Formats: sequence, C-alpha cells, structure tokens
Amino acid sequence: MNESVLNRGPAVFGDLRGWIDALREADELEEVTGEVDWDVEIGNLVRMIQGSGDGPALLFSNIRDYNTPDALCSRIFTGGQASYSRIAMMFGLPQDTPVRELVRICRTIFQDRVAPRVVKDGPVKQNVIAGDDIDLLRFPVPKWNRLDGGRYVLTYAGCVTKDPETDIHNVGIYRGMVSGPAEIPVLMWRAQHWGAHYAKHQERGDEMPVAYVIGWEPSLGFTAGAPVPRNVSEYDVMGAIRGEPVDLVECETVPLMVPAAAEIVIEGWISTDPETFTEEGPYAEFTGYYAPERTRKHTTRVTCITHRDNPIFRGTVEGAIPGSVGENPIMSSIQRSAVAWNALENAGVPGVVDVFGHPIHAGANINVAIRQTYRGQAKQVALALWGDSSSHVRYKHVTVVDEDIDIHDYEAVDWACAWRVNAGEDDIVIFPANWGAGLDPSVRRRDADVLRFGTGKWNRMLIDATINLDYDAERGGDRFPPTVRPVDEDIRALEKRWQSLELSGKWTRRLTSAD
Repeated sequence: MNESVLNRGPAVFGDLRGWIDALREADELEEVTGEVDWDVEIGNLVRMIQGSGDGPALLFSNIRDYNTPDALCSRIFTGGQASYSRIAMMFGLPQDTPVRELVRICRTIFQDRVAPRVVKDGPVKQNVIAGDDIDLLRFPVPKWNRLDGGRYVLTYAGCVTKDPETDIHNVGIYRGMVSGPAEIPVLMWRAQHWGAHYAKHQERGDEMPVAYVIGWEPSLGFTAGAPVPRNVSEYDVMGAIRGEPVDLVECETVPLMVPAAAEIVIEGWISTDPETFTEEGPYAEFTGYYAPERTRKHTTRVTCITHRDNPIFRGTVEGAIPGSVGENPIMSSIQRSAVAWNALENAGVPGVVDVFGHPIHAGANINVAIRQTYRGQAKQVALALWGDSSSHVRYKHVTVVDEDIDIHDYEAVDWACAWRVNAGEDDIVIFPANWGAGLDPSVRRRDADVLRFGTGKWNRMLIDATINLDYDAERGGDRFPPTVRPVDEDIRALEKRWQSLELSGKWTRRLTSAD
C-alpha cells in the first residue's frame, strides 16, 4: 500500500452535518444568511463565487418561500468538493496536499474495499412521507440555471440501484427534474451502470427500484461520480475512503439499502414502459453548454420520502467555464486521473510517470507523462485508455509527453505540442466512430441520440508529443537539441547570491534548482 495512504488521518465525518462542521472549522465554508431566491439566483451566485477551485463551500439558510418556521426544509448546501483542499480533507489529509499526491492516493483507495454494515435504524428514518402526502417541492429544489427546463432535484444525489442478478448495489450521479409532486424524469443511458440494470429489468418486463440519497458524507458524491467497475459496489469504495464501513439501512418501499444518516432519501420505481416517460430538459450540463433538447425520458414514480428532522438539501451546479469551475470538474480531475493511471498499469503499459486531466474539461482530455523506452509507446497509452470501460464520456483527447514535461502546467504541455509534434510523422492519430458523450455539443445531433444508440459517438484523438524515436540520433547522440533551460549548476550559483542582487522581492522565481 502507498505509504502516503497509511499516513491519512481520520476521514469519517458521520454525516453531512459533520462534514459541514469540519469545513466551518477549517475556514472552508461561507454561510449565506441573507435571503436568496431558489429561482436561478442561487445557481448564479454559486457560479460567481466558486472560482477555479479556490472558492468556498456554501450553506444557504434563508431561501425564499422556505424561510418560515413551518418549512419542512430550509437549508441548501453546495460546493463541498469544489476545491482540492476539501478533496484532501475528505481523504483525511492536510488541506495543502499537492494535487499529484491526491491522484496517487486516489489510485490506491479505488483499489481498496471496506464492505458496508447493515443497521436497523438511523436518522434518515425520523420522518416518513408516503402516498398523497408526497410533494417533492416541499423541499427547496432550485432552478439552478436560467434556461433549465425546470427544478432539478437530482444534481448531486447518490442514485442507488442494484443488479437484479447479482444484488450488487450501484451508486451513481445522474440528473433528474421535478415534473410533478411524485415524478422525476431522469437522463439514463444504456452504457451507464444503472442503464445496464434497467436493461435487465426491461428483459424481465418489470420495474426497476431506485433510491436517491440527498446529503451525506463527501465520499458518497465523490465515489458516485467515479468510474467504479460494474462488479464493485460504490459503498465498498466509500468505506475505503473513510477507513470505516458505511452504515446502511433498508428502504421503506424498494428493496435497496441507503446510508442510515442521510439527510433525505427519495424512493421509487422506474417503469420500462415508454408510455410512462415524461418530458425533461433542457439542462446546463458538465460540458459547460446546455443540453438543449426537451424530450420524453425514463421517469421515476416516487413512492416514499424519508428525511431527518430539519434536513439539509444537497445539490450542485454543473458545467465548467473559464473562471468558474465547480465540484464535478474538480473531483473528475482527481478520480478520472487516478482511474486512468490504474487502467494503464493494469494494461501493462510501462514507464507511466504521471497522469492528469485538468478540471476545466472534467477529464474529457487527459495528459500522460511517460518514460519513453520504445517506439509506439504513446499509441499503446491511448489504446489502453480507449479500451477501458472508464473511457465512456472521458479521455476524448489523449496527449502523451516525455517525463521532463509537467502535465499539470498547461504552458509546458502546449510547448511540447508545439515543438515535439509533427503531424506528418503520425504524431496525430484519429480513432473514429468510438463511444462517447452524447452531451458533447461537437457531436452531430443524430449521433447524440442516446435512446437510439445507447451512447454518443466520438472521434477520439491521440497527440503524441514525445520525442520521436524514429529520428536519427545526432548532435552528440541526442535526437533533439538541448533546451535553453539554464543548467542546474548555474541556477544554484545564482540562488546562493540572490540576496546580494538587491532585487525588489516583488516577483517569484519560476525556475529553481528544485524543479
């Protein structure tokens, strides 16, 4: 096991409230007590303040129409994982843990398992709503974005289903809109894990049970949004993150298990009869663009809601744009990089030094640094990633560089692409007509019909920005000339006499002997 994982501190917060308390103590939380409108205003405020991974988590406690003493739910929490410092806290690490270390630790955690334990009762059972009393809008469900088709209750919920053949639970994050007091149309693709569960119920001609978990420890959202293998329950991986089993309790009306200390659980059934589908969309998606279609989609028939006293609603805004990067992109940059690195290792690709997908595109592009030892190694990297199940809606463009390039630095990668890529030497490779994200606005609309095809169609690309081993060794045995970087001896000599130069001290040195 990675030594850094052994040194992790406590990562058990108990519930969403324990996580909020930890964020408050760590000065990671902004509590908004002034009145805000659930109708677009909350979503806009989040986008304005979240920054590029340097903004706070937000707790709203004065929401229009839900701020009276008799309100069933009067608080909304968001942004809990919209920074690397808070991802580090979730892992039980110092807030200043480097991003590279978070990826390495995540690699190990995703291969560990701590099975959950079943308990008889829990706080989520304090209140049970059933029958005609069900009304989803008794909770402060926001309309997050101006052009959304409605109020989205599922943006950060753990969507729980199970394989009807193996009984292995899956927890994913999928979108769902309120279309009636007890109806939630959802976006479901056959290539997704719950889509595979649905297909098995469809073959049997019965309904699929589902439970939506709103508000619990941060490991739920982090794991639910990650490409955990189909034969592994996300509950086992959450236990690995926490270092302690997840306490699960049985649902009231569906044969599923949910965290006993969740804030809200919505139970229901999804029919396999297309006549039950209802309209959903548009929605501001993870691409940073709206998914503009309003179409009939699989619809959850809600049969029960359980919740804690004075529950806290949990949600998030999707989609990153320059200057405003939220939870999913930050989490994806860690989890998708870790999973990609593990996929390369499992495929036997040697010499992988670092893997990272920047948050601005949520892992759609991935950079890989390798210690190049043979011709075609970069192509092996791309093929291993594209052949792995985690590549669904990720790894559209793979850029491979030599180990001297810092893949966390856009400038360094761009420099390598400029001077080590020769398109006429097969450094650009297109892999056509592969599976991919139907939500990608660059995909033709016909090819984005996920109900028809089960997924979108991507033409994937490899950019091989490594030094070409086909080139003859010249210049003293090197294939490329030396870079203009000063040698370490010269840098160290200047560092020793830096103070004597009497500089203003306003500027930070970008090159040091430690690089």
